[in-house]
Amino acid sequence: MVNSTLVVTLYVNPMTGNDTNNTGSRLSPFKSLTRALKVTKILTIIHLESGTYNVASGEVFPLIVPGGATVVGDEANIGAGIVISGSGEYQSPSFGIQNITLLLVDNASLLGVTVTNPLAKGTGIWIESAAPTLSNNTLSNCGREGVFTTGTAKPAILDNIFVQNTASGLVIAGHSQGEVLRNVFQKNPLGIAISDFAAPTIANNKLSENRTAIALSRNAQPVLRQNLITKNTQGGLLVNGNAVPDLGNTEDPGDNIFRDHSEFDLYNATTQKLVSVGNQLNPSLVKGLVELLPINRVTVNTSFSDTSTESPPEKLFLPPCPLVPLPPPCLPASVELNGHWAEPFIQALASMDLTHAFADGSYQSDQIMTRAQYAALVAIAFNPFPKVPAPDFTDVPKDFWAYNAIQIAASGGFVGGFSDGTFRPDQSVQRLQVIVSLVNGLGLPAVDRDVLEVYSDRHTIPDYARTAVATATQSEIVVNYPDPKMLVPLRSITHAEVAAMIYQALVAIGRTSVIKSLYVGLHFKS
Repeated sequence: MVNSTLVVTLYVNPMTGNDTNNTGSRLSPFKSLTRALKVTKILTIIHLESGTYNVASGEVFPLIVPGGATVVGDEANIGAGIVISGSGEYQSPSFGIQNITLLLVDNASLLGVTVTNPLAKGTGIWIESAAPTLSNNTLSNCGREGVFTTGTAKPAILDNIFVQNTASGLVIAGHSQGEVLRNVFQKNPLGIAISDFAAPTIANNKLSENRTAIALSRNAQPVLRQNLITKNTQGGLLVNGNAVPDLGNTEDPGDNIFRDHSEFDLYNATTQKLVSVGNQLNPSLVKGLVELLPINRVTVNTSFSDTSTESPPEKLFLPPCPLVPLPPPCLPASVELNGHWAEPFIQALASMDLTHAFADGSYQSDQIMTRAQYAALVAIAFNPFPKVPAPDFTDVPKDFWAYNAIQIAASGGFVGGFSDGTFRPDQSVQRLQVIVSLVNGLGLPAVDRDVLEVYSDRHTIPDYARTAVATATQSEIVVNYPDPKMLVPLRSITHAEVAAMIYQALVAIGRTSVIKSLYVGLHFKS
């Protein structure tokens, strides 16, 4: 079916535009972004011409960019010459009154502009419980920080420059997740500050010439991968409070590079031990309780790098082992799903006795899946051959309902724990984590990353996971609903989506037959 939603395109020129008489077309541009935002429809692209967008040019701050709107300047030059400068009061549900330049709402996008907030304690961009895209911008000379995320925000912060902000380049607070990829943080007191219960993915960034590159506090749990953290005047990573960064494991090494710091590469100021796997650190500049572990890339076949020459094990699956009982399947094959998009996959798994029901007897297709539930489904669906000894996770007692399943899934290479020795069974699972898990657990041979071109949001795939996603795509394991071109890798995954991907994984290894679906197999279609 053809999508007939109309995309409106508007143009703004602060030098030659007119907000009173012009229509916002290319030949009749508005003068202010404020005017363009007032007439924004469901899907609107707003093109900004060179110039300064401030109070003098007619802007009223804060500027609120709604969901479905994309503001575009000059992405190729990271927003050079297109400056949004100003401040206005915003009542944050999380932090009260704030002075901000822009508020990005829902799935709004801001591409190729320079943002500055000259007010003392001013923030350039505020993101509150939204999932916007912020790409190829410059955040500079803000009175406090360039970007602040809070609530349940899940932004994609990609390829930006954060430079010379008064307090921090980026603050991630509340229960924020999302991803911070390929950005440059330079000459800020703090490059990135992560607090509260925030758990973002921080990967492939360059942090240099800040006072401290990354500072964690309270219960922050970020994932740090392949960052270059160098020449910061005080140090690299500072961990306070109860924060526990994920600095890699044997299946997914950190690959962060820390070097040329005067005081510390890694300073653990907490009372709990941190584990660093596969990171480049100067041991003399590691302070506090930290265990440094190398990664043996010859014997570990889960990174799926482009240079890997290992073959998957010949035998991945065994008949069910009576000595290690699993939770019994109890979803009847006739369960009523009322035409749900994933009904064929769920019914197929149910007929194979591979799906678990819930307390009230319903499958709850659109409910978010937890790590424990995912481990249980993986264990019973694949019953993998043990590859490594199963760890004893500190937060999974032997009387926990999914203890045996977690042990099987972990020893089979499908799931892993965190650097503090926990498994976090009740934490939700992301789509990306399921995709990578299935590729690693099944030992699928890596393919060329070119297949990722089919995804319109491919820029949101962390670099460390791109080969695994490409492999899953080529094997037709990836299932994307409702838009087959949108991967949305960092969104929490539903039971229905997991059922579909598990079924597709069984198809990929020859365990069952193909189910035709509009949401599978996009990469083979031209």
